Amino acid sequence: MSHQYHKTWFSLLLAFTLVTAEWNPKDFLKREHSLVKPFTGTGFGIPNWDFLGSTMVTSNYIRLTPDEKSREGAIWNKVPCRTRNWEVQLSFRVTGTTRDLYGDGFAFWYVKDRMNHGPVFGSRDFFSGLAILADTYTNQNGPNNRQHPYLSAIINNGTMKYDHDTDGTNQIVGGCEAKFRNKDYETLIAIRYEGNRLTVSHDVANKRAWKPCFSVDGVHLPTGYYFGVSAATGDLSDSHDVTGLKTYELDTPESKDERSDILPNADVVTSPRDHTDDPPPSMSGFKKFLLFILGVIGVVVCIAVGMMIYQNRQENSRKRFY
Repeated sequence: MSHQYHKTWFSLLLAFTLVTAEWNPKDFLKREHSLVKPFTGTGFGIPNWDFLGSTMVTSNYIRLTPDEKSREGAIWNKVPCRTRNWEVQLSFRVTGTTRDLYGDGFAFWYVKDRMNHGPVFGSRDFFSGLAILADTYTNQNGPNNRQHPYLSAIINNGTMKYDHDTDGTNQIVGGCEAKFRNKDYETLIAIRYEGNRLTVSHDVANKRAWKPCFSVDGVHLPTGYYFGVSAATGDLSDSHDVTGLKTYELDTPESKDERSDILPNADVVTSPRDHTDDPPPSMSGFKKFLLFILGVIGVVVCIAVGMMIYQNRQENSRKRFY
């Protein structure tokens, strides 16, 4: 009995260790590239970070955009990342008051140029570097329609314009659906770059364990670029809040080897697919009720008009008879 008891506890301890190791990598936290609560506890602003646009800082979250139309906001690290292999764990919340229509989304950046407004989720187009896009209003294109919100990655060397018509469908190196909107807890994304492999995972179910999104080899990124997070709303809106950002230097032999002389590029991108128009959004219950009432009124009016015509014809018939 004692042997079985110790064996059970050992199994539980081993399982706990594996989960903890998956959640907390045994690497080095880079505080100059991280955001840790409380955000406003050290006076005005946050050391090593700049703000742009509608960004508002509180002790518990950094709101990039409020739930209002046509807003942009961003937060940018002042210190370039000289580490070759790294992992960023971004915690966030995206919330809004509407159920069916919302947008536009936010993006995590590792790019050459920082602090620029632009049309790509609040930051510049023709960027040089990596963008992880969290698109909350994705066009439903082609036969393999993807649902939104949708996470995807784009590598750009500064020459490619982001394709808004297809939400970058023909430009991404990988992606997955992630239902992170309107949760009552913080959701997380992990972006890991190690040995020319880009891996994106998420925890949108609050299970304290990473769920794979995609992993792709052949991604080449230079050192010396900047981390940032931006968000934007258009005719549709949401609140986009950053609740934490932790950057780790991965413990690998070449982790400190700089390579600032290469251009960002990826060996492969996803296969293109034809663009089709968006399907009409589903109607709300109130709209369906109004249509039902209008239909009933229309039927009643038709019956009334029909009865009037019928009675009129009967009267004319009797007049001819007499």
